[in-house]
Amino acid sequence: MDHKQKLAAAALAVALTTSVIAPVHAASKEKCYGISAAGQNDCGNLAGTHSCAGQSTVDNDPGEWKLVAKGTCESLGGMLKAEAKRKYQQEKANKH
Repeated sequence: MDHKQKLAAAALAVALTTSVIAPVHAASKEKCYGISAAGQNDCGNLAGTHSCAGQSTVDNDPGEWKLVAKGTCESLGGMLKAEAKRKYQQEKANKH
């Protein structure tokens, strides 16, 4: 096996392992809105103004989220998606 084949085999092994482990790991997590510090969000926001991790600009923005252990969001002071959407829509309506 040459170097390129070894790299391809290793990449395939990682991809297969990740595809099996990630869903199991994600099942024990939930998106928690309103708890991330600026630049510490995990992915895109409710407003749709960005789609990447680390792009939040305000601490505890109700539209930004982090993954937390399932069942711990509210005890951390956060909101689940349905509540965060309602709060986001209310704030948006109040601005107009």
